[in-house]
Amino acid sequence: MQVSLERTGGFTGISKKISVDTNTLPLQVAEELSQLVEAADFFQLPEQIMSDNSQCDRFHYKLTVEDHGQQHSVITSEAALTHTLKTLVEWLNQAAKST
Repeated sequence: MQVSLERTGGFTGISKKISVDTNTLPLQVAEELSQLVEAADFFQLPEQIMSDNSQCDRFHYKLTVEDHGQQHSVITSEAALTHTLKTLVEWLNQAAKST
């Protein structure tokens, strides 16, 4: 499974890209990422999840997951992150710091 995250916006406007391939991760870590994607029911999410309350200087995220021939992308604002998507974004950010 390949999971990528692109973050744009924010106060400084600096974009950040993270890409993780479970084939290159230790088995336990790869399983943890797979469980986070599954918990978010990622492939069933709409392509856009936005908040009615748009705020300046907030992040926007584009998450893309490729797994077993399927690919799905979700664009969401920081204000509209569900708990499960927020957990996935935080995990990806932490993984990027670890490498």
